[in-house]
Amino acid sequence: MNILLTSAGRRSYLVKYFKEALGDCGLVHAANSTPLSTAFLYADKTVVTPLIYDDEYIPFLLDYCKNNSINAIISLFDIDLMVLAQNKSAFEAQGIRVIVADENAIDTCNDKWNTYRFCLENSINTPKTYISTDSALEDIRNGKLAFPLYVKPRWGMGSLSVFCAENEEELRIFYSKSKREIENSYLKYESAANRAECVLIQESLKGQEYGIDVINDLDGNYQNTIIRQKYAMRSGETDAAIIAENDAIKALGKKISRKLRHPANLDADVFLVDGVPYLLEMNARFGGGYPFSHVAGVNMPLAIIRWLSKAYVSPDILSAKVGVMASKELVISVFPQDFLK
Repeated sequence: MNILLTSAGRRSYLVKYFKEALGDCGLVHAANSTPLSTAFLYADKTVVTPLIYDDEYIPFLLDYCKNNSINAIISLFDIDLMVLAQNKSAFEAQGIRVIVADENAIDTCNDKWNTYRFCLENSINTPKTYISTDSALEDIRNGKLAFPLYVKPRWGMGSLSVFCAENEEELRIFYSKSKREIENSYLKYESAANRAECVLIQESLKGQEYGIDVINDLDGNYQNTIIRQKYAMRSGETDAAIIAENDAIKALGKKISRKLRHPANLDADVFLVDGVPYLLEMNARFGGGYPFSHVAGVNMPLAIIRWLSKAYVSPDILSAKVGVMASKELVISVFPQDFLK
């Protein structure tokens, strides 16, 4: 069995996890639009692709998959998810499984305004969110909202172009600044769907932040929710965390699973405020917090490979030991001298 990880970037750990899970039964391929991807240093085979929004991206991937007997594709980047979902049938016609949620689920996760509406429609607690400065300021004047407020891209990832406004002047400045930065980054592609409303304003919650992995099988059936209490963040990703238990957060994970029916993993951010979980964001893919679940006993790559093989996946493969704490570290990766040739 051969697995292709697209937009692999710096997710070297996932390449290693899949290689360990496959053993001698297949190869792990890593794809990215630049060869300067540390994941390339660990993959069995690598390929530099056209940019995701290039017209040749999907034809290129199809040819690569056919020429390398790829059985399944897993994307590690939000922007890539929708493009693959829209072209899933082309891959499936060649017998290639694209492990990606459907277009509606991806749109609900990638578009944070739709995430907010999803929460309201499904009675899920979430911070108050606004799509214009005028609507936010109106609620501030009516005593329904208070500073500080977060200004963030509607279609965003990590902490790119996210600001915390302490007053009205900062709110207006950061709103404009976020828009400018979006236009000068890769966020401009998804934001092109509505450039006039590509920035959100969100209530600041006071509570403990958690990350969760909502695990489904490849048919979208709920399996488990892994809960991580966050201790440190870096560039929008969890830097240190401990595996925790919480019935209310676990129930939220199950509710998300049953509403979205995504395949495999979905990463989400949750705040616990006075014992009540509030959903902030969702990513319909492996998130930056997954390694904390993995080192605590979860083995999603192995589960995915077994599901693809129609083999049994025991519950212990998708369970984490509570109390395991871990932290990421910065390491230097050296590329071979001829790497760019």
